[in-house]
Amino acid sequence: MTATQAPPKQDSARQARAVGSDRSKAENRLGQKLVAPAVVLMLLVTAYPMLQALYLSMFRYRLTAPDDREFIWFSNYATVLTDRLFWQDTWNTLLIMVVTVAIELVIGFAFAMVMHRVVFARGVVRTSILIPYGIITVVSAFAWQFAFSLNNGFVNSWVPFIEDNFNWFGDHWPAMFAIMVSEIWKTTPFMALLLLAGLSQVSEDMLEAAKVDGATWWQRLTKVILPNMRAAIMVAVLFRALDAYRIFDNIFVMTKGAQDTESVSFLTYRQSIEQVQLGLGSALSVLLFLSVLLLAWGIVKVFRVDLAQARGEG
Repeated sequence: MTATQAPPKQDSARQARAVGSDRSKAENRLGQKLVAPAVVLMLLVTAYPMLQALYLSMFRYRLTAPDDREFIWFSNYATVLTDRLFWQDTWNTLLIMVVTVAIELVIGFAFAMVMHRVVFARGVVRTSILIPYGIITVVSAFAWQFAFSLNNGFVNSWVPFIEDNFNWFGDHWPAMFAIMVSEIWKTTPFMALLLLAGLSQVSEDMLEAAKVDGATWWQRLTKVILPNMRAAIMVAVLFRALDAYRIFDNIFVMTKGAQDTESVSFLTYRQSIEQVQLGLGSALSVLLFLSVLLLAWGIVKVFRVDLAQARGEG
């Protein structure tokens, strides 16, 4: 073998990397082709409403007086961003999102562990856990409104240290608590379902090896299970955070925004539908859309998950 010749092992390793790289590129191209029709269709469906909302946000436009429409550039955005009510509703929205997603992540992971490990009546257990998510949000909101009702609800009689005449919807914080309970009950199964998909990808061989090495249950959880579920946790948190940030149904049914419980989506509804202020409502819609994009970007950056590596590429 001459000095310029590479060892056979290096050649084979280089060839294997090249084959793997070509296969990865081919899979990426195939994935782009498969996704392209859905992306085009989604753009066709969503692009016009977004552009229309952006256009209307530049006008002082009330639907009851269409002839008085006036082009005012970005004045609607200045009005919204300098209004105390908008920031109060943003705070409510962020609070509901953070609290509900954090609690759902913990409870959902526990449910996912149960669904993953249960041996007997697995189908019954999984169906029982997922039932709340199959109920329409408006229906579950009405159910929880009834549960917290002062006149005929059962929460006051079931919860210790709560007086029978306590009005959950008579003050800001109790009303917010009731809204968050209804949201957590409804959507925790969705979080559990996403985490179950990630949990099923954790290698049983790795868990068994850690157990043989003397790792405790907590060590196996923190050193093996959670690190290997990072991509699934990011997807679950991302989906639920974006959904919780747009909360509307529970508030509409349970409080109708009373006691300062409005969300940004509810404020947008009031401006656009109740007060027919299409200019301000469109500006709020655009800001809501941009904040959702910013939230999604922030979550992806915080988790720093390489999805290609998570699915075994490279």
